[in-house]
Amino acid sequence: MKVLHGIQVIDLSRVLAGPYCAQMLADFGADVVKIEAPEGDENRLWPPVCESGYSANFASVNRGKRGMTLDLKTPAARDVLLRLAQHADVLIHSFLPDTAERLGISVERLRADNPRLVVATISGYGTQGPLASKRGYDLMVQAFGGIMSTTGVIGGPPLRCGLSVIDMSTGLSLYAGIVTALLARQASGQGTWVHGSLLETTVALLGHMGVAWMQAAVVPEPQGSGSWLLVPYQAFRCQDGWVLAGAPNDGAWRRFCDALEWPSLADDPRFQGNAARVAKRDELVPMLEARFAQHTVAHWVERLEARSVACSPVQTVDQVMTHPQVLANQMRVAAGGQPLIGTPFKLSDGGGVAEAPAPALGADTEAVLAETLGLSEPEIAQLRAVGAFG
Repeated sequence: MKVLHGIQVIDLSRVLAGPYCAQMLADFGADVVKIEAPEGDENRLWPPVCESGYSANFASVNRGKRGMTLDLKTPAARDVLLRLAQHADVLIHSFLPDTAERLGISVERLRADNPRLVVATISGYGTQGPLASKRGYDLMVQAFGGIMSTTGVIGGPPLRCGLSVIDMSTGLSLYAGIVTALLARQASGQGTWVHGSLLETTVALLGHMGVAWMQAAVVPEPQGSGSWLLVPYQAFRCQDGWVLAGAPNDGAWRRFCDALEWPSLADDPRFQGNAARVAKRDELVPMLEARFAQHTVAHWVERLEARSVACSPVQTVDQVMTHPQVLANQMRVAAGGQPLIGTPFKLSDGGGVAEAPAPALGADTEAVLAETLGLSEPEIAQLRAVGAFG
């Protein structure tokens, strides 16, 4: 039995962050009901659209859920939602505070009706401060939160991180918050409000770069594929691709030079110690680039690994998703016959991937109403007649 078996989750969130969090709850056994507006989550049709009829984006964060539609513009649908929340353990949404209040699902209202409920909300910029009511999007918060200022090449324009890293990281963070709240509930008997935001996730991800400014007055700048802390530590173009290689200490530097068959470089007084190499980055890096360009990626990976030098080929997504190491660690899985990405951690006693793919729009509406609320067919038909499902 999976560890979250018996946990009832209502997922009202859209796009990536909240749905990814809810998918992980489903992966580990929770019964997750995804409630969408009649027109569906907007990312159902973002390209590319797969054979399933919905997007890769939607498929990537919604497996293992049951699908339900409610038109929350109608009083009947809002009443159904409140009744469902009384039976739930977790409710996730990403509505702005005024929207949640208008729908009658403020944190205070939900927890008054069900004190054991864990209410998990996602916002763009946090629950406090002058931007608390501002809508947030991954790319906008990458810009606002400093990530784009550290991404790109020296002197070049700011660049977006290629992944939706803030959305996905916020989903992971909210999952941790929800599981923490469920654990606390075992002792207190009470639910709580878990709130996360794209901005708070972004600032947390700044990590040592944020601390560098706070404690050493250093503002990090873009360093291309490398690091502003270490030289060499970056990608180098080879005859047929790119390899990333680095020397984080002086011992590794000597091994690095040995792999390049360049013993005189290891003893060059200009580059003794990482501080000197960082200071002379503009002199050293072009020399290394010329050397790497002489051979293939495989040639350099073999030589570097033989000398225990940190290195990696720069792989494309197709290479990653077919690599034996990725497959061995179950990061390529299947749900309902659809290939998907696995969870980033595993438990030895259950969970890791839900069996069902992402649901069709509203596929389980009637089943949820009958099973959770005990509604009869005539009662469900009446709700349909008044437009509760759209």
